Amino acid sequence: MQTEWIDTFLDLAESRSFRRTAERLGLTQSTVSARVQALEGALGKRLFLRSRAGTELTTDGLKFEPHARALRRSWTQTLRAMDPAGEAAMTLRISMQPDLAATHIGDWVSDFRQALPQAAFYIEMDFSTQVCADLATGAADLGVIFTPKALPDLHFESLGALRYRLVSTTAARRADLAGQTHIRAEYSPAFDMLAREALPELTETPVASGQNAAVVGLLAALGGSAFVLEESAWALVRDGRAQLVADVKPIDQPVYGALHLKNRTAQLHRRLLAIVRRNLEARAQAKPGK
Repeated sequence: MQTEWIDTFLDLAESRSFRRTAERLGLTQSTVSARVQALEGALGKRLFLRSRAGTELTTDGLKFEPHARALRRSWTQTLRAMDPAGEAAMTLRISMQPDLAATHIGDWVSDFRQALPQAAFYIEMDFSTQVCADLATGAADLGVIFTPKALPDLHFESLGALRYRLVSTTAARRADLAGQTHIRAEYSPAFDMLAREALPELTETPVASGQNAAVVGLLAALGGSAFVLEESAWALVRDGRAQLVADVKPIDQPVYGALHLKNRTAQLHRRLLAIVRRNLEARAQAKPGK
């Protein structure tokens, strides 16, 4: 059984459209159909029904779906296990939101290595949707994210929060802020909603970004106002490059741990999550800039 058949089956089970699956996988519809037929032939079962309403899984297709996810994950983990890891007993792949990596990665990895000296760590930065997809396929072992994406086999739990503060290079009061110079921060859908509620008069802006480093860089180049990480806000204030907009409350962005269901109670994963939670709590209590 070829892995391409499994990938095509799982994508089609989600998209419910041969056309959309072909577009998403960069294939022709005839190739998608051929892969599905080959898989059905190997299993001796019909997996999909096509009609004017779309493509639906048969009863056998529904039965096969969790096994297909397990097969894909197992194969991905097998390929990873074959990668060289030097003298380490294992390599753990940890994916995290870029803003988390920018401010926390040094402390976290130091504590990870102290807790698990026999492990090697591969750290990558990505946004929540891709992190969740990598966890589902077995391409990542642990995610630290802003936005849980409901996928089969994934488990999420709250770890803490990051605080963002509104700063401006031109004004210290909300009433003096200008929409044309405001940089809209879209760190997550939830954050964007809270920011729009807090500053409804500044929703129509010409520039937006979803990463703190980019927002800080835009402020330096263009001037104006924006929500930035608390650590960045205090640094900008100390350097005289910006000032806090004191009459706008900070926004707290929840942080979640994400992992595969089968690892929910695994001691190794619990230790890593505990380290992240402890570090977030310590940062929150440190009150930077005060």
